[in-house]
Amino acid sequence: MKDSTPGDQKQLLLIDDDPNLILLVKDYLEFRGYEVKTAGNGREALDMLENTTPDMIICDVMMPEMDGHAFVRHVRGNPSTEWIPILFLSAKGQSQDRVKGLNTGADVYMVKPFEPEELVAQVESSLKQASRLIKQQIKGGGSPAIQVPFDVELTPTELRVVQFVARGMANREIANELQVSQRTIESHVSNMLGKTGLNNRTELARWAIENNKA
Repeated sequence: MKDSTPGDQKQLLLIDDDPNLILLVKDYLEFRGYEVKTAGNGREALDMLENTTPDMIICDVMMPEMDGHAFVRHVRGNPSTEWIPILFLSAKGQSQDRVKGLNTGADVYMVKPFEPEELVAQVESSLKQASRLIKQQIKGGGSPAIQVPFDVELTPTELRVVQFVARGMANREIANELQVSQRTIESHVSNMLGKTGLNNRTELARWAIENNKA
């Protein structure tokens, strides 16, 4: 299960053996409202996945101990992680490199150097797509229902917020939509997680969809 965080921001796992790039990308994504955990190679990242489930993975290709391709194959081969969107971030930009990365199981392949705004756009797009797929899977009966063993009453504002969460929108986007602060949205999401006893935004979104609240 994902570790709980204030406001339960979207959590990203960033994997790269370049500490300078890790610092740059981590700072930029955190500035945009994401929680970012980091690993130096695929093996370290797999160990982290034993205790946390990120909303998305951003992964280098060429790394020591376990490269990106081997890591992605492990992720896609595990039912508990196979759904996580994966973005390859690599210095290898030939067409055959892109094809290999996508065939391995990555959803997006970006080449270094890259524009930070493009990375953020790809992250947001991938998270929204993952949310849509979860919604389709729920409607098709492809996964067990989220269990909340008691009735939960949401305030009108919480109901509006959870509807946006179910669409895959980040706290920053919801705050802009409702014209309130991001901290206010984080507080609403935290309150709803407390009311439902759920662990993360993904479970909250599924619960809202299954119970016709989104």
